[in-house]
Amino acid sequence: MSDHERQPARFPWPPVIYLAAIAIAATLGIFYPLAWFGPPLSDILFAIGCLLIVGFVILDVQAMRTLHRAGTAILPTRGADALVTTGPFAISRNPIYLGNSVLLAGIALVLGNPWFLVLLVIACFLTQKLAIEPEERHLALRFGKKYRDYQKRVRRWF
Repeated sequence: MSDHERQPARFPWPPVIYLAAIAIAATLGIFYPLAWFGPPLSDILFAIGCLLIVGFVILDVQAMRTLHRAGTAILPTRGADALVTTGPFAISRNPIYLGNSVLLAGIALVLGNPWFLVLLVIACFLTQKLAIEPEERHLALRFGKKYRDYQKRVRRWF
């Protein structure tokens, strides 16, 4: 069994990437604030941001529950024991990473801090390269045609 077949990664990149993005965006917002919209648009964006944060919670909890019910790993450093294609995984191959991205967008709108949107783009790119692509190799080696068929049916992010 190859390394990629046993586990997709040795380091849990996604939580580190998203937590670093939050810390960096918050710090930049304090020391180098960027212009934001004024009322009433800022109030509307605040409300949308709150909805996005609630959406993040719902999506992440549902994705984790779906993985748990399938008896497979939630942590990005553990190998998959089952190919999960139901629940949130029926609309996105990476609903937890999608949820983390929605969280960053929500925080940006709630705080009125555009740095979160800049860091969101960087976090998505790094997650793609450091987590998603290795996970896809792992799943393709582990589940073969079943995973490739799933890739054809369901988009990576959304």
